[in-house]
Amino acid sequence: MCGIFAYTGNKKALPLLVNGLLALEYRGYDSAGIYTSEDGLFRSEGAVAKLIDTLPEEGGGTCGIAHTRWATHGVPSQKNAHPHAGGKSKGVLHLVHNGIIENYRELKEELMAKGYEFLSDTDSEVLAQLIAHDLEEGLSPKDALVSALSRVRGTYGIAVIFSKEPDTIYAAALGSPILLGVGDGEMCVASDASAIAPYTKKIVYLKDGEYVVVTPTSYEIRTLNHEIAMREPEIVDIDVTAMQKKGYPHFMLKEIMEAPEVLKNTIRGRLNAREGTVKLGGLESVADTLKSITRLTITACGSAYFAGLYGKTIIEEYAKIPVDVVLGSEMRYRPIFTDGSEAVLAISQSGETADTLASVKEAKKHGLLTLGLVNVVGSTIAREVDAGVYTHAGPEIGVASTKAFVSQLVALALLALYLGRMRNLSDVRAKELAEAVAELPQHIEEILERKEEIEKIAKKYANVSNMLYIGRKYNVSTAYEGALKVKEVAYLHAEGYPAGEMKHGPIAMIDEKFPTLAIAPSDSVYEKMISNIEEIRARKGPVIALATDGNKTIEKIADDVLWIPKTIESLTPIIATVPLQLFAYYTGVALGHNVDRPRNLAKAVTVE
Repeated sequence: MCGIFAYTGNKKALPLLVNGLLALEYRGYDSAGIYTSEDGLFRSEGAVAKLIDTLPEEGGGTCGIAHTRWATHGVPSQKNAHPHAGGKSKGVLHLVHNGIIENYRELKEELMAKGYEFLSDTDSEVLAQLIAHDLEEGLSPKDALVSALSRVRGTYGIAVIFSKEPDTIYAAALGSPILLGVGDGEMCVASDASAIAPYTKKIVYLKDGEYVVVTPTSYEIRTLNHEIAMREPEIVDIDVTAMQKKGYPHFMLKEIMEAPEVLKNTIRGRLNAREGTVKLGGLESVADTLKSITRLTITACGSAYFAGLYGKTIIEEYAKIPVDVVLGSEMRYRPIFTDGSEAVLAISQSGETADTLASVKEAKKHGLLTLGLVNVVGSTIAREVDAGVYTHAGPEIGVASTKAFVSQLVALALLALYLGRMRNLSDVRAKELAEAVAELPQHIEEILERKEEIEKIAKKYANVSNMLYIGRKYNVSTAYEGALKVKEVAYLHAEGYPAGEMKHGPIAMIDEKFPTLAIAPSDSVYEKMISNIEEIRARKGPVIALATDGNKTIEKIADDVLWIPKTIESLTPIIATVPLQLFAYYTGVALGHNVDRPRNLAKAVTVE
């Protein structure tokens, strides 16, 4: 992985390929490269800006492929960057690849025995050489592609240009997204709709096990069995302006500041606060089945997993449905025991998370109802599940999720109300929750107005080596997410922990140089949290408390306080998350880090 963009048409390809790579930068990467049929191959370690310095001022080719790489096999370097050339003469084709070829070692040994030379440490070059081998054995480009893909194990999203057909792009997908953008006399292929958006709204999503042959004026989709799989493009409207900083120093800050509007978008048209009801159109087709489910399993990775932990707590409280939360990377390997009355909910910002997608497919094999909670319209998970809910957070460019995470929490609150109303949730409790949800955008606006206070506190603690984040009940997941966020953008070692478990080990780390961020809103476990804070103070540990406005007591026992407005207990994680995001952001900025593209991280993790 990480990003693919290809173009064939009536314009010079080089500047368009560069723009495609720039649009994909937000996904996180460590090297980049471009190939056009006329201009040749250019690759560079590091940023796209470094690659641009190696390119000719005016390219002549009108067909090319481009790639941003996030290292899986082989260190970040020029030789490991994509595109990779294939053939004994290293010129019969060029290929870019997202995914992992699991049996690349055995294939590489076979090809080396046949005289093929490898110049990189990647699994991707093996695929390039495998296709080239079949081509040099006399197969057509189409047959060589299919023959090679039938032999690989793993996942791939690829784009290939054969020297025999310099204006044609071949692309294929299996477990890694590939999209076709259909224009007027020009075509684009990409791994992400954001790269295609400036050129066309007409998009075709390749399904697993399909390949497409693309010329400037046509495309043909087939399965790996060569069966025709043609279909018309979908109209996908992406707000390109949302991918601009609009005066903010970083996308991360811009996206945190967009949270109030994002929540309005997530809620809009769905919530009737006066009646305490929710309409989730994406679930209407499975509403009858949802009424009878006896258990829900949530599967997700990263921040989405922590959103799932919140979802467990609020769904169990309001809908009285037992909920398990399982990491996508683990669920796919667990045995599934079911009587058929269970549903699986996959949460993913990108809708492309490989482990979560694999878990969905495993659940479908067992006949389970599959649901999705995703942000990206038309993403693989959104198309794979039986039904689902979009969060409508809009494009999120910062690698560390902020506004998309908050939108997931709100969507889960709506889902809890939706499922609760199907069962025995009272009018009084339903209206209380619905009215409180409607107030969330205003509460977050109040928090954002205090960002300078949060910045001051973040700078005070920016140079510590370790932090402990603690919370109870609803805010255990908030502690996990807060710690993750400061790890991601500040590279600060932080541990999220249930406060009640602190005495069972983590308190051993506490001293005067080890601060704790205690999430202690005025809720049913507030007094328990105060006891935990006192235990930390007894070990001389500095305390940053996150507390509800108007709490005079906590100021006396905490060194610093992050304030949030009062809301009902079940919604405190939604507003508590925002000051923790700002705290992480300002800490990362104070330390001089690139908070939009943290080292070693990718926005969409499309490999296991």
